[in-house]
Amino acid sequence: MKHISILVPKGRVSVVNIAGTHQMLSWVNEHLQQSGRDPLFEMQLVGLEKCIDQEGGLFAIAPEYTIDKVAKTDLIIIPAIHEDFEKSLRDNGDFIPWLIQQYKNGAEIVSLCISSFFLAATGLLDGKPCSTHWQYAQVFRELFPKAILTDEKIVTEASGIYTSGGAYAFTNLVIHLIQKYAGRETAIMAAKGFMVDIDRSSQSPFMIFLGQKNHKDALVLKAQAYIEENYKAKISVNDLCEQMAVSRRTFERRFKNATSNTVLQYLQRVKVEAAKKELEKGRKTVNEVMFEVGYSDSKAFRDVFRKVTSMTPMDYQHKYSSRAVR
Repeated sequence: MKHISILVPKGRVSVVNIAGTHQMLSWVNEHLQQSGRDPLFEMQLVGLEKCIDQEGGLFAIAPEYTIDKVAKTDLIIIPAIHEDFEKSLRDNGDFIPWLIQQYKNGAEIVSLCISSFFLAATGLLDGKPCSTHWQYAQVFRELFPKAILTDEKIVTEASGIYTSGGAYAFTNLVIHLIQKYAGRETAIMAAKGFMVDIDRSSQSPFMIFLGQKNHKDALVLKAQAYIEENYKAKISVNDLCEQMAVSRRTFERRFKNATSNTVLQYLQRVKVEAAKKELEKGRKTVNEVMFEVGYSDSKAFRDVFRKVTSMTPMDYQHKYSSRAVR
């Protein structure tokens, strides 16, 4: 039997992450027992104190144990903490040495959604692929440059550390854990029971590209504004360099440092975001949208769109168009 510690941090944490994870893993135990097998998971809520108010006092969760009473555990699950990062570190810093020691003792660690920020603060994500909610990807990269953020991923796993994408993507990670520990057949049953799209691997279709503008490079901000206003036209890097009066090498370096995208990647993402909005309206054909955002080659448009969203333009329109609603 695997001992699972579901953490109950202080502050506004995701009660859905805590309750949902507990419910799904409890279902596995019940399923196994109904099949004449032994339960697989022993779950405990673990906190720094015995009673913790959550969600601004709307809920109170009573951890069964405090960390000083848990000498060894097999799997630790960290729910999303919806607090200012610095505040969450101050309030929950006592978890950090315990997490590091448990990992050294062989425990695996799971972060759900933006709890990746807290896990990254331990240093355990350094050099490892990880994910987080796509809205906070740029901030995460700035705070934790040693972690390898793959924000398009729904689930990551590396050296006993697991992370999930945003919000309810945590259910995909729980299904992944069920498959690992209880087998594919049980994972499929759980996915069907909880109506989780098993094997969903990308959160790219859900991303909204707003451009990374929380930097202070005025030249890059000017270039971003120009791209966003003129994305329908044919824009070259050389043209931008001339307008910004800067060498190509310097411009490309500063642009990548500020936005985490090359100039070409940024232009492609601006075009694709504009195309997504038009496809969602459902009033134009894919080809009409393609021409409107500045592409003339249907294969090139389809390839770029799929690279950014993990879907073809046609599939995206069928899934998200207002006219697709029945």
